[in-house]
Amino acid sequence: MTGRERIGATCSHREPDRLAVDFGGGFQTGIHASVVYQLRQHFGLDAPGTPVKVVEPYQMLGEIKDDLRDLLGIDTVSLHGTGTMFGFPADRFKEWIFHDGTPLLVPGAFNVECASNGDLLQYPEDDRTAGPCARMPEGGYFFDAIIRQAPLVEEQLDPADNLEEFGPVADAELAVYAERAARLSEGTDRALFCTFGGLTFGDIALVPATFLRDPRGIRDIEEWYVSLVERPGYIKAVFERQAEIAVENLARLHEAVGDRISVIQTNGTDFGTQHGPFCSPAQYRELFLPYQKKVNGWIHENTGWKTFMHCCGSIVPLLDLIVEAEFDILNPVQFVAHGMDPALLKQRYGERLTFWGGGVDTQKTLPFGTPDEVRDEVSRQIETLAPGGGFVFCSVHNVQARTPPENLLALFETVARYRRGA
Repeated sequence: MTGRERIGATCSHREPDRLAVDFGGGFQTGIHASVVYQLRQHFGLDAPGTPVKVVEPYQMLGEIKDDLRDLLGIDTVSLHGTGTMFGFPADRFKEWIFHDGTPLLVPGAFNVECASNGDLLQYPEDDRTAGPCARMPEGGYFFDAIIRQAPLVEEQLDPADNLEEFGPVADAELAVYAERAARLSEGTDRALFCTFGGLTFGDIALVPATFLRDPRGIRDIEEWYVSLVERPGYIKAVFERQAEIAVENLARLHEAVGDRISVIQTNGTDFGTQHGPFCSPAQYRELFLPYQKKVNGWIHENTGWKTFMHCCGSIVPLLDLIVEAEFDILNPVQFVAHGMDPALLKQRYGERLTFWGGGVDTQKTLPFGTPDEVRDEVSRQIETLAPGGGFVFCSVHNVQARTPPENLLALFETVARYRRGA
């Protein structure tokens, strides 16, 4: 099978010719740029000092090129637009040296300011007249949002303020998707993994709106969670209009790219903590399911794309509702969270959900375990989740900076062994 066929078979719950693998298809299945640099140096793909392009500057994810995909056995390729979490485009790349010495290529508008305490500050749209929107702590490896919540006046709250970032996708942006989709579809036999804005409801990473100069509405994370209980009417009004816009934009995206896409992410909202869901099934059904189903339903009625749900944490009580919302794929399958037992998930949902992730724990085992512990966990997860199809190997969320190279090599060597059938 080609990578595209392998992903297609896997997501249709047919056992592929060999294990399907994704790293770098989406922005929750990526690898930190510093780690990508280490891998490229280890395999002799670049001369020392050759910079790695940062494809997602908020999380500082590195570009995984075809030569590295070939070596790692990756079956996916990323299809995304020009936007970033900071509101400036990912273009006009320039060289920049990370604090750990890693040579990088960052967007031309990536112009951080060093604060007096050593933090790196990022500004929305690279506009210094606005307050900083994100901070990377001194010695850190990714950015955190800075909350810029204006004082709330209850009677003046307007759902339109929380819809500022949603609107018709620009023709120029659609042209980018069309060009990239055609080039990737014709130039590779891998599955196209599409990231497209405006499809996820209540994603807490997006609520602070690091991409807006002066975000209005409810932009404080704590206040947003409170609003799910205290202001459900407001939340529904936001989601209702967002869903209408999303469907209109999806129709235009489909017109631009056709069925070249294999998988499209339609949720990035985390509903789970380490110990359980943050909302009840009843609350999920009332506030989220109708709008998710509207988006996913349109996709299933009009395209051949598979719908991808990224949702961290312990979410077993919500899984039946996630299926009802017409998600095809669950990621990152955080099996160390309470109740997320891989064997139980496979038994109960293996014919209804494709598990995309869950290959190795990125909180403890991969960054802090031994190579043998990594090999054991990767083997156990594959043997549990892969039989019968419905499993795409990937780590639980992105591979983080400072992950020991020997652990990464143990991971990929083990995956390669299973792909050979050894």
